[in-house]
Amino acid sequence: MLKYFSADWIFPVSTPPIKNGVVAINPNGEIKEIYTEDAALKLDFKIEKYAGAIVPGFVNTHCHLELSHMLASVPEHTGLVAFVQNIIKNRQASSEEIHLAMRKADQQMFDNGIVAVGDISNQIISKEIKTNSKLYYHTFVEAMGFNPANAQAVMDFAIDLKNKFAPLSASVVPHAPYSVSAELFALIHAHAEHGKTPISIHNQETPQENQFFENKTGEFLNLYQFLGLDISYFEPSGKTSLQTWLPRIKKLRTLLVHNTVASKADLEFAKQSHADLYWCLCPQANLYIENTLPNVDLLIDENVKITLGTDSLASNHQLNILSEMKTLQQHKQVPFDKLLQWASLNGAEFLNLHKQFGSIEIGKKPGLNLIQLSNHFKIESDLVVKLI
Repeated sequence: MLKYFSADWIFPVSTPPIKNGVVAINPNGEIKEIYTEDAALKLDFKIEKYAGAIVPGFVNTHCHLELSHMLASVPEHTGLVAFVQNIIKNRQASSEEIHLAMRKADQQMFDNGIVAVGDISNQIISKEIKTNSKLYYHTFVEAMGFNPANAQAVMDFAIDLKNKFAPLSASVVPHAPYSVSAELFALIHAHAEHGKTPISIHNQETPQENQFFENKTGEFLNLYQFLGLDISYFEPSGKTSLQTWLPRIKKLRTLLVHNTVASKADLEFAKQSHADLYWCLCPQANLYIENTLPNVDLLIDENVKITLGTDSLASNHQLNILSEMKTLQQHKQVPFDKLLQWASLNGAEFLNLHKQFGSIEIGKKPGLNLIQLSNHFKIESDLVVKLI
């Protein structure tokens, strides 16, 4: 039996918003029909009417579920290098503690209207949670190894870990430009190209990252010393981080995460070098770690595809995509329709889930969220009510 949901506004995402529209849903969550206000007036069915706006389920393209036990354990505004050191020193915990935190985080994302997640993993510990979750997960297994001599061993370990996540969707990806050698990039690229799997990489989170690649100076030298790594073999490229590493990943669907210091020259280079890029923003994590935000106006002006992520509870107080949208609207005055596309359809496209998620269209099962907007489409609350 169909259910009929109506609100002040329906935002299908793929088409313009519908004032006082109605969405008909099958018991399995599939969209059966969408009615305009005039058509809805002729319906002789029980309609559940709500104040607010109905939007599709959200897609979180960047999360670290296995760090959920680190909520409030890392100080804010330390900068990236100190943040990474804190993660390395403090991430150890009992299996029970990690599992409990992951279950709570998974439930929190579900309650906040998230339907799909691109999740970073360095170990197998999250598989049980993901297998039993109501959310769809694609796991990005990170490969990390800056020493060229270790590239094959690192890759073999990452492939083995990815295979252990089967039958769940997973791929091997580079952690970050400063933690992956050119040789390891080549192995990752070959593996992803063979399997036609997407790539995710942390990109340009801090000015120090560009400084390291441009002239081999800055705080990253302290990070390698902290890790006990000899990087005497490394020669700076004289280019920014992105302009150094991006040519190593060609013809692959690629998600660039954070992009806090990406410049106009970087974006122009990226568009000329790579035809299938997505740019993920995690604004609350940016504020938590570096206390700054990317140049969102520049990203919009350059007409790149943007998605949203929450990052981890080590760098965020909650896992809530609507809250990320609200932060960008408050700090960067991004129009709601753009934010919603970033939070839903763009993320679904990147994860190749757009036939099911991302927009309210007949035949899809995107989930329906009720949110509160002002008359000028300003997000009034980060509270999400899941309708289905």
